[in-house]
Amino acid sequence: MPSLDIVSEIDLVEVKNAVDNATRELSTRFDFKGVDASFTYADETVTLKAEGEFQIKQLMDILRNACVKRGVSNAALDPQKVDISGKTYKRAVKFRQGIEQPVAKKLIKEIKDAKLKVQAQIQGDQIRVTGKKRDDLQKVIALAKDSDIEQPFQFTNFRD
Repeated sequence: MPSLDIVSEIDLVEVKNAVDNATRELSTRFDFKGVDASFTYADETVTLKAEGEFQIKQLMDILRNACVKRGVSNAALDPQKVDISGKTYKRAVKFRQGIEQPVAKKLIKEIKDAKLKVQAQIQGDQIRVTGKKRDDLQKVIALAKDSDIEQPFQFTNFRD
């Protein structure tokens, strides 16, 4: 019986490369000349630091562009709220990995509503989909790609 796993993973090496590229771009930007602004990457979290909220928004745009260039989906970005401490504004940006329970349940509900002849079950932070036909699994892949869920999905472990 054909099966596949729906997962949500990002390549942390590419995230680090994107942060390095963003830092390089920040050093060449004229509008950040003489401004204390930086990117810091640690424990799957990028910390943006600047002197104003507008600059934090610009840093966020630089990070998004760098992530896209490195193949990291912007849907994986999870920006936290801005922390203000004196003159310093900080924003932590986490990266979503794995499929959380509410998102998994929503995706399984969409699969069942499509009335495809497959079984989907949650296994930890991934979803296993099994069916009798390979075409049904390909329809599930298309359905997951077209869904309005704000998370990137990858399809692994495809077995015939």
